[in-house]
Amino acid sequence: MARIVMKFGGTSMAGMERIRNVAARVKHVVEQGNEVAVVVSAMAGETDRLVGFCKEASALYDPAEYDVVVASGEQVTSGLLAMTLKAMGVDARSWLGWQLPIRTNEAHAKARIGEIDTADLLASMQSGTVAVIPGFQGMMEDGRVSTLGRGGSDTSAVAVAAAVKADRCDIYTDVDGVYTTDPRIVARARKLDLVTYEEMLELASVGAKVLQTRSVGLAMKEGVVVQVLSSFDDPTQTDLPGTLIVSDEELEAKLKENKMERQLITGIAHDKNEAKITVTRVPDRPGAVAHIFGPLADAAINVDMIIQNVGRDKGETDVTFTVPGADLARALDVLESQKETIGFNRIIPDTKVAKISVVGVGMKSHAGVASTMFQALADRGINILAISTSEIKVSVLIDEDETELAVRVLHTAYGLDAPAA
Repeated sequence: MARIVMKFGGTSMAGMERIRNVAARVKHVVEQGNEVAVVVSAMAGETDRLVGFCKEASALYDPAEYDVVVASGEQVTSGLLAMTLKAMGVDARSWLGWQLPIRTNEAHAKARIGEIDTADLLASMQSGTVAVIPGFQGMMEDGRVSTLGRGGSDTSAVAVAAAVKADRCDIYTDVDGVYTTDPRIVARARKLDLVTYEEMLELASVGAKVLQTRSVGLAMKEGVVVQVLSSFDDPTQTDLPGTLIVSDEELEAKLKENKMERQLITGIAHDKNEAKITVTRVPDRPGAVAHIFGPLADAAINVDMIIQNVGRDKGETDVTFTVPGADLARALDVLESQKETIGFNRIIPDTKVAKISVVGVGMKSHAGVASTMFQALADRGINILAISTSEIKVSVLIDEDETELAVRVLHTAYGLDAPAA
């Protein structure tokens, strides 16, 4: 008998027919003698609908009330799945975030999980009851509901798996694993059998939508075995191999066992949910940049690519950086409130940009990865607006209209295309 956490995303929960499919899959796992907890997302499109209401109510909405509104989507699906399981003869009950509770820090809309009280949950699971838990939500110290940020149900699932010491955390999505890039853009993208935590963390952070970044980081920290599977195959059959997220040591062992070499590049990711901000004529003196990024950090706004131009003759410089598109309005508000302190002339926002990234642990020991990227884009006339790198990643900012072309060009340039069928 194993203890398994199963997580189902929004497309898997989109309507009663799909919820019944999920329930059938859960029932199949339970009938194999496993203890099961299920973490669910809101129905596809529901969170966007609720966020739209919040924006209609106020462009700079209160994050605490935002959490109250958007957390309701997962509450609906957890209740419906528990009902459906009971109708199928499976003992089940729903547990809301405050009932466990899932305790989080004091950061509405971007809360981080501190701890999960599991005594009652474990007792319920051990008695044979399936625990159905709404993802994405928790409870603050003051008792108010909190949410974990978009895609937070993945983090909820991994956190629950770590807390109950699950043997495995299965993430069910609308794809059957992790691919070298988005197969909707590149038809010859290949499914990967194994990806390291480190590579998946980078891919998730730069736009790959299979797993949320924080969920991968938490899985790596806690040693949670994560498997990415499709929720649309026959739930009563053995799952076709998906993608297993493993440690670097486990990957090396598998490669050695199969006498294979490590791929230089694991995947290409893209993200259109980026916004570029240029702050003009900033005083070119020590501490000026800190006055820009300090207030943004205090507002929990994540900054990615940063470029500071060479100082002008008048002792001024322009500073360009990117933020998540969803944080653009708040970032502009923060900067305008600090205009006197920073001393800039004006702010120029741009939402028509996209970030393209190549990721692979293999680049640690190989030169020329960035050069290949830059030359491939240059050959197709794609202009680079900004660059950022890490040990296993190179990212560039380009015009949004050239996103799909850039992904296809790079996928071919790094030899990732699958052989023609």
